[in-house]
Amino acid sequence: MRVSRARAEANREAVIDAASRLFREHGFDGIGLKDLMKGAGLTQGGFYKQFDSKDDLAAQASRRALESALRRWSAAAAANPQDPLGAVVAFYLSMGHREEKMDGCPVVALGSDAARQGVDVKASFEAGIREYLEKLGDWIGAADGEEPGGKAMAILSTMVGAVLLSRAVNDEQMSKRFLKAAAESVLTAASAGDAGLGAR
Repeated sequence: MRVSRARAEANREAVIDAASRLFREHGFDGIGLKDLMKGAGLTQGGFYKQFDSKDDLAAQASRRALESALRRWSAAAAANPQDPLGAVVAFYLSMGHREEKMDGCPVVALGSDAARQGVDVKASFEAGIREYLEKLGDWIGAADGEEPGGKAMAILSTMVGAVLLSRAVNDEQMSKRFLKAAAESVLTAASAGDAGLGAR
């Protein structure tokens, strides 16, 4: 039976959504097409009608995952407009986020995998990371004499690294200490000098 154009597009979106979560849980090479399609409630047969390759899906799923993560940052910031960075830090550097392997930050979950992927996947990550940096830059302001984005890059690196390390150990107390130390470091760095925390 022929699938309508609207249904085919809905199926395609469902596959991208499912893949954005399943790749974060298993890695790009840790799950095959059959299980990706099953995660979307579809059979493998329709995959090549919707995507050029698994790499094509990986690039689109990465973009979707980063867009989803950015929406969560924006929602946290909007909930506390007086201290948007503090709100994002509290959510991002939390034990709850540490446990969210399917829905958490794709840079943490897939960053090292992305480094081994093709240019399209890397382009999706680069675009998402640039948006992260832009948000951070808005919240922290520009430090005197510092290259634009340098402080935002240091803060993002600290946050991503802390969540990654917190997930890499079995010791829950060590996990919590990584997150707490990073939160303190980020907020101290952001408030150093004349940089403001308010949204611009």
